[in-house]
Amino acid sequence: MALEREELRDVIDLALWTGQLLLQQGAETQRVEETIHRLGTALGCDWMDILISPNAIIATTTSGEEFRTKIRRVVRYGVDMSTLAAIHQLSRRVENGEMDRFEVRAELRRISDAAPHYNRWVVVVMVGLACGAFSRLFDGDWVIFFMTSVASSVAMYVRQELHRRYFNPLLVIVATAFVAGLIAGVVSLFHLSSTPETALAASVLLLVPGVPLINSAEDIIQGHIVIGLTRGVNGLVISLCIALGLVLAMRILGVSGL
Repeated sequence: MALEREELRDVIDLALWTGQLLLQQGAETQRVEETIHRLGTALGCDWMDILISPNAIIATTTSGEEFRTKIRRVVRYGVDMSTLAAIHQLSRRVENGEMDRFEVRAELRRISDAAPHYNRWVVVVMVGLACGAFSRLFDGDWVIFFMTSVASSVAMYVRQELHRRYFNPLLVIVATAFVAGLIAGVVSLFHLSSTPETALAASVLLLVPGVPLINSAEDIIQGHIVIGLTRGVNGLVISLCIALGLVLAMRILGVSGL
């Protein structure tokens, strides 16, 4: 049975909302397209054509002789695997006929408004320990481990606070790398270890743009050239911002050697 015009409008709105959440939280382009199409057809439309650009999703949905086209902007990029998992589960339930469009809207609102999966202090501590563990893998001693953990934890706290105040994301990366470099550079300044460069390198690993670079490669391989190149350039710019923050910290401290 063909959907009415208003029903079709509701379906495309839900499908685009789903795609926006996926793209903003680190999903690759192919997965976003497949999820939008799966959700739209499961809710009753005949077909969906989707175009994904670096900062917008455009979709046309058809049902019988009716069609609707709509654009939704992608306002930010981040990584939240719990959101991706929740939307994947949602799309499967819709596909199995377990939810109608009203229940889908309520669930999407719940996912959008959900609090972070982990307490911010847990994140601060675990990021510090993770970077410290990497310093040990890079042959750093226990002094390096301790200083790296402290530098990364403080840098993560600074990053959270700057994000809460809506600073430019690239400036946040420069500032975070700068703080991490200042604290980790103490090892070199006071000659606390024979491998001070390890603390400097490991303390900024929390900023490495792993997901954007992996998604960039996947998108290019799968034929999504424009958004793949955009993600690759974004990863490169983030890397340059990390380097800038570290260089500034090293210049102020008067240390060298990475």
